[in-house]
Amino acid sequence: MKVLLVNPNRMRPVVAPLALEYIVQGLRGEGIEYDILDLAFSEDPRADIARYFSGNSPAAIGVTVRNTDDCYYLSGDFVLERTKEITDEIRRHTDVPLILGGVGFSAMPEAVISYLKADFGIVGEGEEAFPRLLRALRGDGDLSEVPGLIYRTEDGLVRNPIRYIDLGERNLSHRGAVDNLRYFCEGGMAGFETKRGCDRRCIYCLDPVSKGRWVRLRPPEDVADEIERLLSMGITHFHTCDSEFNVPEFHAVAVCEELVRRGLGDKIKWYAYASPRPFSEELASLMKRAGCVGIDFGVDHGDEGMLERLGRDFGPEALEKAVGLCRRYGIVCMFDLLLGGPGETGNTLRGAIEQMLRLAPDRVGVALGVRLYPNTRLAELVVEEGFTPENPNLRGQVDDNPDWLRPVFYLSRDLGENPAEYVGGIIRGDKRFFFPSREDIRRNYNYNENQVLVEAIQRGYRGAFWDILRRLAEGEGAG
Repeated sequence: MKVLLVNPNRMRPVVAPLALEYIVQGLRGEGIEYDILDLAFSEDPRADIARYFSGNSPAAIGVTVRNTDDCYYLSGDFVLERTKEITDEIRRHTDVPLILGGVGFSAMPEAVISYLKADFGIVGEGEEAFPRLLRALRGDGDLSEVPGLIYRTEDGLVRNPIRYIDLGERNLSHRGAVDNLRYFCEGGMAGFETKRGCDRRCIYCLDPVSKGRWVRLRPPEDVADEIERLLSMGITHFHTCDSEFNVPEFHAVAVCEELVRRGLGDKIKWYAYASPRPFSEELASLMKRAGCVGIDFGVDHGDEGMLERLGRDFGPEALEKAVGLCRRYGIVCMFDLLLGGPGETGNTLRGAIEQMLRLAPDRVGVALGVRLYPNTRLAELVVEEGFTPENPNLRGQVDDNPDWLRPVFYLSRDLGENPAEYVGGIIRGDKRFFFPSREDIRRNYNYNENQVLVEAIQRGYRGAFWDILRRLAEGEGAG
């Protein structure tokens, strides 16, 4: 049998569909043929879909759903509407099983499968589950035995238990299913994983829901093999796709040591998402030697009470240490703030921004409003408050949105009717802060349809999007 894999993500700058890359390796291992219809670069998706089906008849279709929306309160872009246009167009050409997967799908699987009117969906990892589903569809196996599968019965949607794979037993380093070099040239970097899952207790976070709370570690050798393969294609800038690269720290150390051992630190530049703790001097030094040039720390806040309410396991002192180590080892760093959560007041918000001014990381990302996702602690708190239009802490589409599929945000009532104006008044145009500004569009922190970034990458800028914006503001050259 042959399966068609579709990437419907058309955000700009483009981001390579890492899920499809890893899924393909599972299909190859099972001897299953596949085609890929990558619509990220398509000028006319409808015509490209028609062109494919004019000459091909796949037995099943897999669609990766990376985003349901852009998770950005000030835009509230419901990206899934555009994905539905693509799946609806596919349905015009074929009635073979339509199967969903991806991190966006796993966030709210029943809601997404219903909205897109798909036949099946796989929650969590698909390297094992997707081939098993394909075998079951051709009569070799039972649907009830496919891990993480959602399927329709007479009684409605049924979800099988998830079984996470052992990454130590899988080689994920073979990249090449999609045009990674083109993604690099038009997207500025390539993503890679060193682990999956997150055991942190942040009250809002989607990662434990979509990727699981069991942290599964990839062998450092497999990670290095993957980077070497991408480097051989001409790709030199990378970004981790882990929830937090340094959790657990011993594994981050081992990955860096393997990159150093192979001499890759002088050939590549890479960026990481990380927690302010644990972040030791040993790790900072190794990351620098291994080629790391930038770290995006998810700090969320600077107020101890707010950090505790958000479920973080560090205090303000960890932020100062992180900045100090980055300065010592010449690593640029950004602090990501998440403002407006439960208990936020004008004073706590002002205190967080003033603390950023004092600590002076290279950049500060300001996200205002916390996107609500089912199966998180924040979701439980909102249900206790009441998920109704009368709840003054809710912004976005509350009516006719029972599954929270369309963007809805928690934004503390104590910030008043115009919290964006309040935040802007405190920042006062400081170029180190990423927050929407009419005066400087290079401070737009939303990477969805960001034309400034698209044009910078066309001119040769490479790296994490936030660092490209930083270099533009500083007047630094491309590269």
